[in-house]
Amino acid sequence: MSASRTYLDHNASAPLRPAARDAIVAALDVFGNASSVHGEGRRARAIVDEAREAVAQLVNARPAEVVFTSGATEANVWALSQGWDRIALAGVEHDSVRAPAAQVAASRNLPVVALPVAQDGSVDVASAGHGDGLLVALQMANNETGIIQDVARAGLWATEHGARIHCDAVQAPGRIPIDFPTLGATTLSLSAHKMGGPKGIGALVVSGNTPLAPLLAGGGQEMRRRAGTENVAAIAGFGAAARAALDDLKAAQRVAALRDRLEAEVLRMTPQAVVVGAGARRLPNTSSIAVAGVSAETLVIKFDLMGVAVSAGSACSSGKVGESTVLAAMGLAPDLARGAIRISIGPETTDDDIGALISAWRKIHGGASLAA
Repeated sequence: MSASRTYLDHNASAPLRPAARDAIVAALDVFGNASSVHGEGRRARAIVDEAREAVAQLVNARPAEVVFTSGATEANVWALSQGWDRIALAGVEHDSVRAPAAQVAASRNLPVVALPVAQDGSVDVASAGHGDGLLVALQMANNETGIIQDVARAGLWATEHGARIHCDAVQAPGRIPIDFPTLGATTLSLSAHKMGGPKGIGALVVSGNTPLAPLLAGGGQEMRRRAGTENVAAIAGFGAAARAALDDLKAAQRVAALRDRLEAEVLRMTPQAVVVGAGARRLPNTSSIAVAGVSAETLVIKFDLMGVAVSAGSACSSGKVGESTVLAAMGLAPDLARGAIRISIGPETTDDDIGALISAWRKIHGGASLAA
């Protein structure tokens, strides 16, 4: 990434794309309210409409199905807070799905069905049961391991059993194709900053005319689904990032080759290391590597001091010391899970960046004890 720093934590947040920055700056000069009918308002509305079209194209949805939110967390909370009778999800889901599911269930005295997770990270949705009023939350790809779920297959099951699917697709754009109509999901959440857009903007994609009670009541913005004056500049950046993310799919093979190189080198240097989900279908950019008897937090600090940014699981759990709920759900031994770090690369990652990671790994594992 630079002579002094190597950024390999794209799953936490991707660097802001130049195209997104340019779109944001240009939109800041458009001061009209997108709900106003005069010329200034129409200019703002045009920016919002163009961005909505770009985000819709990213997931092959219709523009009318895209509702802008403050981020994927709001989108997940919104989808989960509808009038469900039961909610089913697995321990590999992101905190922004698990926490609101628990909150909704507690407030309404609803059951939460814990879906089993196989050692390869795959989720068994069939154990959720069936019937109207059942929502199954199923991520498209895991933020820690990169393991991809078969959402389309789950969607077929949901159709046959009268259930609904909410899909957290935050980690997928630009890494794997997303075809919303074939997923069979009722709702799908996205976040701009995971694909090189600005922070604080996301979207909930809502299938067809699915009725959703607004999470935020007020004015008639976002097709009367989400009140509040639109953040035009952030939306513009989101649209630019969405357009660029579609082009990133062309680089997926090159990105996967970089990931495979780093994993092969790490395993050569440290044969006892484990690549989590190595046999499963994974995002091309994500690698979770665990070494028993070491501290992931210590590893992350050591890498950082050497100019390499990696993470110990989800950035949203930063500051929390403990076993990953994702790895625990997969049945990884606690001693191994405590030593797992996540390396997530991007379309601009170079061979030199991977070389820097490999060099740092060699120095760290050849040095002092990393025991917790």
